[in-house]
Amino acid sequence: MNDMTPITTTLKDWESDQEVRWCPGCGDYAILKAVQRTLPEIGANPANTVFVSGIGCSSRFPYYMASYGFHTIHGRAPAVATGIKLSNPELDIWLVTGDGDGMSIGGNHTMHLIRRNLNCQIMLFNNEIYGLTKGQYSPTSRVGTTSPTTPLGSVDRPALPCAFALGSGARFIARGFDVSKELPSVLKAAHAHRGAAFIEIFQNCIVYNKDRFEDFAAPKGAEDRQLWLKNGEPMLFAKGEKGIALDAEALTLKVVDVADGDWQAAGVIVHDVTNRSIAHMLVEMSFGPFPMALGVLYDDPRPTYEEAVLGQDAKAREGKNTDLRKLLAKGQTWTVGPADEGPLAGI
Repeated sequence: MNDMTPITTTLKDWESDQEVRWCPGCGDYAILKAVQRTLPEIGANPANTVFVSGIGCSSRFPYYMASYGFHTIHGRAPAVATGIKLSNPELDIWLVTGDGDGMSIGGNHTMHLIRRNLNCQIMLFNNEIYGLTKGQYSPTSRVGTTSPTTPLGSVDRPALPCAFALGSGARFIARGFDVSKELPSVLKAAHAHRGAAFIEIFQNCIVYNKDRFEDFAAPKGAEDRQLWLKNGEPMLFAKGEKGIALDAEALTLKVVDVADGDWQAAGVIVHDVTNRSIAHMLVEMSFGPFPMALGVLYDDPRPTYEEAVLGQDAKAREGKNTDLRKLLAKGQTWTVGPADEGPLAGI
């Protein structure tokens, strides 16, 4: 068993000796630093921490962390993460994937990891493009995206990662973006959740999809375009002058004006991270008419997969002989000797 007692580390303790090789200006650099800042603050131990990735630009991540890591095959990181957690449930598993790796070839694996509720953190870097394989459109690319595989513009309706996660039975979903100062707090909340914690991180691909998220992530005027959700607090944005309310007749969300700070009179909703129905609505809010919902959207834990599996295994073992050597030696046995011994000698 591993000692899970929090220890004291610094950001430098989590930096490996490998040269970080992403394109200059890639949003992955900011995400890497956010994770390396977060781990010391939660008392994580490099000896008990494992980063697991698939294939893609994001999947270089384990090389740059001074901890254990697996760089697996395309879309199959969830299967490897499941095996690791069942083998040693005390390990702290961070799964790193991208919108192509996790939502396309690995979509089925991601779905089942979430459905089973394996206790791990899933960081899905969403740049709405295939970066490593030179700019093809991905499952999250917007309609009209031009790329080598969609020269006339994509006609596919994009997948919404957080909606996908909720539909798969996720008990924790959150959103952030690469250069946000709030990203470490989102990662801390995900780590504190016991179960599969799904975090969509919008990430700028400087080469193939540059500034795709500037419409809401640009610093200037961000308060008008970003809704940072906090449990127990009203859903306010635009410096408190606007908020999100429920249209009771249409059963949808709507933007309302807040006069003189009286958000109650405007009908602004107080964020409740356990409200799954509102979480679905927040995920599917159309950006433009609505701000981008960021932070922890849903957090309602339930028993984890490894607890159920290992508990079932322990119960099955009760009162039974589990010594493999004794089981193999049970019943009739025989010894095979050299050919010149016994009744078959000389044959």
